[in-house]
Amino acid sequence: MVQRQDSYWSLLLCAWLLALVATLGVLFVGEVMGQTPCNLCWFQRAFMFPLVPMLGVACYLSDARVWRYAVPVAAVGWLVALYHNLLYFKLIPETIKPCGMGPSCSGADMTVFGSLPLPLLSLVVFTLIISFLLLVRRRVAA
Repeated sequence: MVQRQDSYWSLLLCAWLLALVATLGVLFVGEVMGQTPCNLCWFQRAFMFPLVPMLGVACYLSDARVWRYAVPVAAVGWLVALYHNLLYFKLIPETIKPCGMGPSCSGADMTVFGSLPLPLLSLVVFTLIISFLLLVRRRVAA
């Protein structure tokens, strides 16, 4: 039983650390660097922020069933991030963008370190979190 728990606990920890670093990162970009998030960034935050306590408690309790309620939250965040990337990389016209007033969803200020797009980072983090949680599901079922 201990070996089975160890096989998924490290995956839960990785998923939690990703959510924590992403949350702290966007708070740093917004509060310290002073970049105002666009509407799509706010929606992505709304789905990333709850993953931190959700996955943190799951790690503490070694609750492998967390994938049942964390994957849907991360999946909706992933969909918003995907849409944001389609806008950012101009694969869909900006006339469909939901942003009204405020910063642009696809502007040059949506980068960190001068070249790394925030929407792409968000999509990668959501993808990794979902992957880790699906691996937890697979290891528990085995």
